[in-house]
Amino acid sequence: MTDLTGTVAVVTGGNQGIGLAMARGLAEAGADVAVWGRAKDRNEDACAQLRAAGARALPVTCDVGDEDETRAAMEETVAELGPLGCMIANAGVARAVPLVDTTLDDWHAVLRTNLDGTFLSAREAARRFVAQGTGGSIVLVSSMVSRYGSAGQAAYATSKTGLLGLGRTLAVELARHKVRCNVLVPGWTRTAMNEQAREDERFMAATTARTPVRRWADPEEFSQVAAFLADPTLSFHTGAELVVDGGYSVF
Repeated sequence: MTDLTGTVAVVTGGNQGIGLAMARGLAEAGADVAVWGRAKDRNEDACAQLRAAGARALPVTCDVGDEDETRAAMEETVAELGPLGCMIANAGVARAVPLVDTTLDDWHAVLRTNLDGTFLSAREAARRFVAQGTGGSIVLVSSMVSRYGSAGQAAYATSKTGLLGLGRTLAVELARHKVRCNVLVPGWTRTAMNEQAREDERFMAATTARTPVRRWADPEEFSQVAAFLADPTLSFHTGAELVVDGGYSVF
């Protein structure tokens, strides 16, 4: 099992779904974890779960799309937990709107969190890593829609595709500072974000049939994936897109 003892990690959007599962995986591997999210109560509930696993856990109320809040969240995290070791930029939102009905406000609302927020989170992490001189890991959480079209998700798909380019660039630019950057690409996973979509039996049947393992993932299946991506001993693992989709993308 990965040993992250002494590692301080941040998981944005770490209070539910895949984000919480990843935070739990980091905590179980020995990391101290800061959960950043807009919902204060959910942050605190998530951290209570992480503490039950024996980790130090810090709830931080933060809108990652706000530059000042993101900067302040990093200051608080480092002041409370110590030097940063891993940033998992997972926070994301989606709006299912047909393209012809998508307003510029709809478009900006999604990109503000998914793309701007990830940029700001990664930038603050990079600044810490460079200043510390210790190296570190940055993980950007994309989506399978970065590879396949998804009706009604123009803004979401665009934001998640943008993360692929951002991740590759950070891997190249930050390598000299011993900072790794990889992109996680999850497949169909049961989360609150897609709860309404899962009520459509035809949609579920189609996506399940297209997935070779014939099911959707549970968020907990990403816990050990997070620990792997945070592992500081994997110093040659950077610039990769780790696809965890039950074989969907190769079928």
